[in-house]
Amino acid sequence: HRVKSFISNYRFHGKGIEITEEMIVITAGTYVMLTFGMRFYLTPLFRDIIIYPDQYESSLTGQNHKGEFNPRMKAVVFSWEDFLLGHNTTNDNVNLGLHEFGHVLHFHSKKVNGDPSASIFYDEFNEIVKYYDDAALSLELVQKGYFREYAYENQFEFLAVLLEHFSESPQVFKTEHPELYEGVKKMINFKEEYLN
Repeated sequence: HRVKSFISNYRFHGKGIEITEEMIVITAGTYVMLTFGMRFYLTPLFRDIIIYPDQYESSLTGQNHKGEFNPRMKAVVFSWEDFLLGHNTTNDNVNLGLHEFGHVLHFHSKKVNGDPSASIFYDEFNEIVKYYDDAALSLELVQKGYFREYAYENQFEFLAVLLEHFSESPQVFKTEHPELYEGVKKMINFKEEYLN
């Protein structure tokens, strides 16, 4: 039901690539994975999903990108090659779809009023980000080496990388950083019975 709702709510555009039903379903399924615990899971902050065959030049930065969320254009943009690589490789904690949709949810939590799921997400994010902001906690995270270096670029990337790890290696995440794991779990209202 959620995948179907996502598909009917957003428009897909191919840039140099033909959009297939498989691409639409995999993209929708990736978003739904992140939002399964949220009552209100669709957001008005984007309306278009733009897919390129591989890396593309971003109109936002003028640089080559694998993916991005462009709030001004209300678009999420992916390199399909990199999206599929993240989808098919489940042991490296790098997943472009989860990463970019993580940015969407973060932005949604800051902008949309009256959505209890967004409020919970935002409140828990503010707890989680203390690990990034606090020098001692941040150093401990870096020394453990579980999260890739890109996580420490800024708060937005920190959150997106946490969501990738939560989805791809939840048991390792839970063992390595139990408090952070619980924070992410609360943030997206994830119930472990979803795994069964």
